[in-house]
Amino acid sequence: MGEERSTLHDRFDTGVNQDELILQQQRQIEKEISEKTPLVGDMENFSSLEKEYAGDAVYCQKVQDLSAKYKSMRRTRPDGNCFFRAFSYAYLEQLLNNPEEYERFYALASKSKDNLVALGFPQFTVEDFHDTFMEVVSRVGKGGGTFTQTDLHKLFNEQGYSDYIVVYLRLITSGRLQQEAEFYQHFIEGNRSVTDFCHQEVEPMYKESDHIHIIALSTALNVGVRVRYMDRGESSEVIAHDFPEGTRPSVHLLYRPGHYDILYP
Repeated sequence: MGEERSTLHDRFDTGVNQDELILQQQRQIEKEISEKTPLVGDMENFSSLEKEYAGDAVYCQKVQDLSAKYKSMRRTRPDGNCFFRAFSYAYLEQLLNNPEEYERFYALASKSKDNLVALGFPQFTVEDFHDTFMEVVSRVGKGGGTFTQTDLHKLFNEQGYSDYIVVYLRLITSGRLQQEAEFYQHFIEGNRSVTDFCHQEVEPMYKESDHIHIIALSTALNVGVRVRYMDRGESSEVIAHDFPEGTRPSVHLLYRPGHYDILYP
């Protein structure tokens, strides 16, 4: 009874910030949803999306358009890290069977630590995340049955490895933004510098990604990304945007407001 009285008191106490209470409740709900969802799910066909949007004519039409262009999808946990997790999973999955592209990426990833340190990132921090990132990349390079798609899937669902990959890609994205600050400043709203934006919106975990993150990462790694935008726009087609513009996409992602999943052509 005492607890109930306290809760009711908080609810109607003008000194309590109601918006903060609502936000806390929303965060708790999101946390519960996240904990029940794998970091990266199994491959599935589009019937699950059809069920999700049953009765919604606009979205059902767009699911049909997607299923005509792609054979399947893979969901990622909606925790704010979904772009980086979806991108890295989809790209590393392809490298399992592409030795030539793997060699190019391995060389680039190996040098990335020195580039970040030269930009002023703390060496000790960068080294820690880079070592784990390269451990995963090295495993992918074994291929040939030694390290399979099943192994990759298992590794991406281990929170430690999975999150370290996300953190390192966030650092690479931040590095590219700061390296080309003059160009990217035009994309940043408000009175923030590129460095401020990176510290607030790029480097911290659980911060959602936007066009600027995708442009910076895809350019830094020289990996084409096609994002299909599924929203309530008038077109019956799920509109595609390629990053960087004009490149041939090797990673395909589905964007629904606030969330990215993986698509398979």
